[in-house]
Amino acid sequence: MIAAKELNVQFSRQLFTVIYFLVFVNSLIGQENWPEFRGPTGDGVALGITLPTDLGDQTNISWETPIHGRGWSSPVIWGEQIWLTSATEDGKKMFGICVDLKTGKVIHDKLIYQNENPRFRHATNSYASCTPAVEAGRVYLHFGSYGTVCLDTNTGDTIWNREDFECDHFRGPGSSPILYGDNLIVAYDGSDKQYVVAFNKETGETAWKTDRNLEYGTDNGDWKKAYGTASVFEIAGKPMLIYPSASATVAYDPRNGEPMWTVYHEGMNASARPILTKDGLVILTNGMGRMDAVNPQGKGDITKTNIDWTLSKNVTRRPSPILVNGNLFMFNDKGIASCVRAKDGKILWQQRIKTTFAASPIFDGEHIFAFSEKGQIYAFQPGGEYDLIEETELGDGFKASPAVAGDRLILRSISKLYCLKGKSQN
Repeated sequence: MIAAKELNVQFSRQLFTVIYFLVFVNSLIGQENWPEFRGPTGDGVALGITLPTDLGDQTNISWETPIHGRGWSSPVIWGEQIWLTSATEDGKKMFGICVDLKTGKVIHDKLIYQNENPRFRHATNSYASCTPAVEAGRVYLHFGSYGTVCLDTNTGDTIWNREDFECDHFRGPGSSPILYGDNLIVAYDGSDKQYVVAFNKETGETAWKTDRNLEYGTDNGDWKKAYGTASVFEIAGKPMLIYPSASATVAYDPRNGEPMWTVYHEGMNASARPILTKDGLVILTNGMGRMDAVNPQGKGDITKTNIDWTLSKNVTRRPSPILVNGNLFMFNDKGIASCVRAKDGKILWQQRIKTTFAASPIFDGEHIFAFSEKGQIYAFQPGGEYDLIEETELGDGFKASPAVAGDRLILRSISKLYCLKGKSQN
């Protein structure tokens, strides 16, 4: 079985290399837009900009705009518009906010939902933690089971609205929607119900809905919830919607929601986006300190046959890892930075940093930038040895992940939105 597995990996390597190269090239172009969580390629890579390593220096700030309420959703960008969500502390009001990219002026500040009796959220979460998805003329705002709405980006008017999907997020919603083909896709991984939905992005009608049907191994709903965002990869000529959940990750056909394979990795609260390596491995983190590298070619339950390596030492829990030059870099919520070789899971270095992280890092082609919950910004030289270039500080802390458009970096702190100027490579 091992020999067959190795032959299968060797046979597929050239195909994966081509796919990986195409993804890499795509990250070099079209960077004027940052349409969803972690950017156009879903991995935090922003190669169209060179950023100053001292990002916290006031001379780098083009503008800053206060954002009312409490929201950890990351900004998304299309054209000259930045979109994000916010909510009141008590969750009784939820908003969609649009800011002008050039000036920082608020263009739209629209009350989306009013809730008489919001459900419980954890102290570390917000009622507006789901990052929007945006495209030409439309933005899609998701607040978990409170509702999903599509707005006209020019007028701010509602195009369609859905409030009929139920689940108890228990500690607050967190999964972000993605666009694929004609659909907007998002998971409802609650303590009571768990399923994935595809909305027709034009009409809001349900294109498909698939129950998770996972064996969680417990009746405790707290261990069934997750906050994951999916990624779609072309693998062996087929699109795969790879969607982490509690206990397991499932790959679906994004066109119809049919399950393709499942891998069980334990865990709960999964939030990081999957990553596809140049060797054709899908990198998954389970939200509880475990990382798995999965060979995604298989059917059914592939847990015993397709996990190439597993790591459980200082693995990121909330922030997504980032892949640079064949190595995975991650910053966890206990303040430990790590570099792991993607092909075999070997730890190249780990270093304790006196802060914690919730936001995901970015890479500008030269440096990796990490943003702490206390407001520190770290610039690292990516490599097999720990190499911190600079540490600066800005604002009151980062829960949201950054966004990039052209030569501008957009950062959302706890209370403000910042625009920092870099140098465009185009």
